[in-house]
Amino acid sequence: MEQEKISSNYDESQIQVLEGLEAVRKRPGMYIGSTSARGLHHLVYEIVDNSIDEALAGYCKNINVYINEDNSILVEDDGRGMPVGMHPKMHKATVEVIMTILHAGGKFGGGGYKVSGGLHGVGASVVNALSEQCEVTVYREGHIWRQKYSRGKVLTELENVGDSDRTGTTTYFKPDTEIFEELEFDFEVLSQRLRELAFLNKGINIELFDKRTGKDDKYHYEGGIKSFVEYLNKNKEVIQSEPIYVEGIKDGISVEVGLQYHDGFNENIFTFANNIDTAEGGTHLVGFKSAMTRVLNDYAKKYGFVKDNDKNLSGDDTREGLTAVISVKISEPQFEGQTKTKLGNSEVRGIVDSIVAEGVAEFLEENPDVAKTIIDKSLLAQRARDAARKARELTRKSVLERTALPGKLADCSSKNPDECEIYIVEGDSAGGSAKSGRNRSFQAILPLRGKIMNVEKQRLDKMLNSDTIRSMITAIGGNVGKEFDVTKIRYNRIIIMTDADVDGAHIRTLLLTFFYRYMNKLVEDGHVYIAQPPLYKVSKGKKEAYAYTDAEMEQVIAEFGGRDNTLGIQRYKGLGEMNASQLWDTTMDPEKRILLKVGIEDAMLADEMFTILMGDKVEPRRDFIQENATQVVNLDI
Repeated sequence: MEQEKISSNYDESQIQVLEGLEAVRKRPGMYIGSTSARGLHHLVYEIVDNSIDEALAGYCKNINVYINEDNSILVEDDGRGMPVGMHPKMHKATVEVIMTILHAGGKFGGGGYKVSGGLHGVGASVVNALSEQCEVTVYREGHIWRQKYSRGKVLTELENVGDSDRTGTTTYFKPDTEIFEELEFDFEVLSQRLRELAFLNKGINIELFDKRTGKDDKYHYEGGIKSFVEYLNKNKEVIQSEPIYVEGIKDGISVEVGLQYHDGFNENIFTFANNIDTAEGGTHLVGFKSAMTRVLNDYAKKYGFVKDNDKNLSGDDTREGLTAVISVKISEPQFEGQTKTKLGNSEVRGIVDSIVAEGVAEFLEENPDVAKTIIDKSLLAQRARDAARKARELTRKSVLERTALPGKLADCSSKNPDECEIYIVEGDSAGGSAKSGRNRSFQAILPLRGKIMNVEKQRLDKMLNSDTIRSMITAIGGNVGKEFDVTKIRYNRIIIMTDADVDGAHIRTLLLTFFYRYMNKLVEDGHVYIAQPPLYKVSKGKKEAYAYTDAEMEQVIAEFGGRDNTLGIQRYKGLGEMNASQLWDTTMDPEKRILLKVGIEDAMLADEMFTILMGDKVEPRRDFIQENATQVVNLDI
């Protein structure tokens, strides 16, 4: 959508100061979320967001991001360039005010920006405060201006260092070793966000170049949100050739929506406000959902797909297999929720509703074949949902709400979920060892027989016919699907324990798919873990040690004096080869064990990965295996 240009008089008078920079280095997590890898990458996003704001205002077309060999970052754009004149209130160069004072920028009124994203305007100064080196070069008014900083402090005055006809801002920074736990930037993490920004701001050119490896990605999407939806569905079987695209501006609020149905059963709706990922949704999501449900019901009744006396399609029916992206741009966004990722502007709901309803209704009228396919899919979803409801009711009566727990479950004695954990174990043999070796007070064991079904390819009603899945639902508690309530689970930690082989990895992926699709809050809230059993036991005389990798095994062998006839190496092909005490010592003892916590860094990446690994298309899965098979594996036959 072509953004309306605002006043080009972006100068010193438009920069308003709210407060200083004192607390940033003391409490960096308050400003960038954490000092882990996530916070490190957030520094880049904050500087890029300033360039994106210039693009939203209509003055920037190109943004380049460089990862340098020493893991420093350079971001350059061709916007107007930061103002360099004296600030009327602070009596110092305005670029210095922007870089050294918290909440100083063109986003706080004064006409600097009509629409802006970023972390509420604190970006440049926070990045400066958390960098051991920072340098800003401004191309403006025929000159080149430069100023250097360190840890938020000014090192040099703003200097005129040359002449240039170009305009724009270049920001260099090197994250502070005193602040961050990790200092290495991940190319793929940055690539995902920059690609996302290019989708959300169609026509803009963004390039990411990694000087460490020579890798170079360029992002430019004239289709914008429409291209975004096509990208999200690239590994899915779609039921319409092109996404439906709707856009409009009303009362100064711009709305862009792209949507496309695929033959799967999961809905994936991603929402943004001023390029900020509103993971918790908000009023724009509510407006979209109400419009889609109403328009599809109206069309179905108008053309006889649904009779007057028939039950209406529910919102869930109309959104089964839907991928959609909703992007709104608003001058004064109000964010709610614990993580400030929920849009709260009440006026947005009605505006999104009316623009989407009008656009989708027009598309359905102009494309009756696609409309029939969508309505037929919604009606099929309705019938399946009714069957699933009846299955849930039967399951609830027979299993989910009965007092008896699954027969194979060896429960723990504690009834306090906060201190309890359940091991979901592959096979009866390993399950027997785990039951014997566990701490019965807080550890429960649920053995699985064989592989559970691939829920990526099944609706809920079919899934509930599986005894194994019903046993897991009953044991974990909290119900399943949209009725799942994470506050009612029986164990704080759900630990997947499978063999360290191909079959074990497959079972683990099947279980993770089930948790992600039907008990999503388990994963989101950090309740799911993966146990790490050892690969080897190395013994020599009375000494023995366990190794979890080939490298660890070689290290242990060296510590034991090297290879000779007295050295014993046992390769564990499965959990069942360990007795109860060994399983406890290596994999279940909280004092010694290694657990991997499963989380969701990015919902889009998670959905894409489960689609690749467990979906119907073979080609994406084959490509993924070929790209990630970085070593030759010798299989024991």
